[in-house]
Amino acid sequence: MEDGAVLEMRGISKFFPGVRALENVDFTLREGEIHALMGENGAGKSTLIKVLTGVYPKDAGAVWLKGTDKPINIRSPQDAQNHGIATVYQEITLCPNLTVAENMYIGRTRGPLTNWGDMNRRAGKLLDELDIPVNPKEQLGNCSIAVQQMVAIARAVDMECKVLILDEPTSSLDEQEVQKLFVLMRDLKKKGVGIIFVTHFLEQVYEVCDRITVLRDGKLVGEYIIEDLPRVQLVSKMLGKDFDDMADIKSDSDTNNIVLNESPVYEARHLTGTTGIKPFDFKIHKGEVNGFTGLLGSGRSESVRAIFGADRVAGGKTMMNGKPVRIRKPLDAMKLGISYLPEDRKNDGIIGDLSVRDNIILALQVMKGFFRPFSKAQAEAFADEYIKLLNIKTASTDTPIKSLSGGNQQKVILARWLLANPVYLILDEPTRGIDVGTKVEIQKLVLKLAAEGKSVTFISSEIDEMIRTCSRLIVMRDGKVVGELKGDDLNQNKIMATIAGGEPNVN
Repeated sequence: MEDGAVLEMRGISKFFPGVRALENVDFTLREGEIHALMGENGAGKSTLIKVLTGVYPKDAGAVWLKGTDKPINIRSPQDAQNHGIATVYQEITLCPNLTVAENMYIGRTRGPLTNWGDMNRRAGKLLDELDIPVNPKEQLGNCSIAVQQMVAIARAVDMECKVLILDEPTSSLDEQEVQKLFVLMRDLKKKGVGIIFVTHFLEQVYEVCDRITVLRDGKLVGEYIIEDLPRVQLVSKMLGKDFDDMADIKSDSDTNNIVLNESPVYEARHLTGTTGIKPFDFKIHKGEVNGFTGLLGSGRSESVRAIFGADRVAGGKTMMNGKPVRIRKPLDAMKLGISYLPEDRKNDGIIGDLSVRDNIILALQVMKGFFRPFSKAQAEAFADEYIKLLNIKTASTDTPIKSLSGGNQQKVILARWLLANPVYLILDEPTRGIDVGTKVEIQKLVLKLAAEGKSVTFISSEIDEMIRTCSRLIVMRDGKVVGELKGDDLNQNKIMATIAGGEPNVN
């Protein structure tokens, strides 16, 4: 093993049916180091962590830990724990009905023979050493999320972990709580614990980490010392775009149909959600295609979910055509002419056991009311129309949607919202996971809808696609709007620099 290393993973590969999740990935963690594991959705971060913690068996490669003279084989999470590898997840996995001390020693007590007083004293001593402000006798469920995470970390420390994995630990914390967590992380670093920090917050990475490993599409992009990797270059490596060979891609859209001398079709002022996004202003005009862009976790999806009422709105004002409106739930938005194709089509979009026909008419039926159902002939006519319009490949309208390919499922959901005849259509990752031909079809359809006077907000992880489709981009980072780009600024260099919070020539 490398001098000072506490963990080495070499040549790790993991395959699922039809998917190469990891291919020949190397990862090294050193003692007393906070090491960020970075990558966009599908990069392989979670799979690598699950291989390390024994959730998935690896298909190739080897894992070494300090103090072992040969590679180890981790068969289960308990096995990983026995080797000194502990994980604290974003979703707390402790027991809220037990006390802090009981959670720290759960699974390690002697049942009725447990010396509860001694356990509470030992827990209190460790909590004091780690400067965690909680009474060991306090019920865990009464503590803040930040304290609960710190208790989970304290449990790992008491079990003498060599490797501590923090998987998106700051997603539910406010700024003060994040700083308290960072203090604890730095204290553990001084004690020689190696910390793997999985996060999508760029600013936090540069505040607390020593090194960064970047994965993309299941492959290792590289390992970097934090001082040697400017933020804009990190974004470049995560997205797979190099500034040296970036050419501006001019939008194919015709922006002459945007009606700017009328009130915006939709406008939000200081809109705030309950999912961590900061107050933002937003508007879209008739015939415009605009978009939210940023890295995974930037707040782009949370922003449009707040617009549609899919997530609860905490504050702000909204207007349609210059008139104040209140959108508390998706049905409110639908009745105002707003439609939303969600990012996660499998969980939030399709109803797998229903037919293609029933999935297509679903939104229109909700707006009409389930006590006034469409006739079979009406539903069939609607489905036939949009199957032809969008070239949906299905054996019949009665085919369960779960039997269709991902691209055709996406078209069915798009048909659902087009049938509702919206004035404003929000498309979140409409082309993810589908073939190139279908992607082009959907992009052309978006531009056609705009030419017909509909307003469209388009979100995609692919910057090229955003530039081809949108005339204006709202750039987000860490839950807040950090820029708005249009015209000559609508190019990859400028977008990536804005996401990173710097300029393209930053060294």
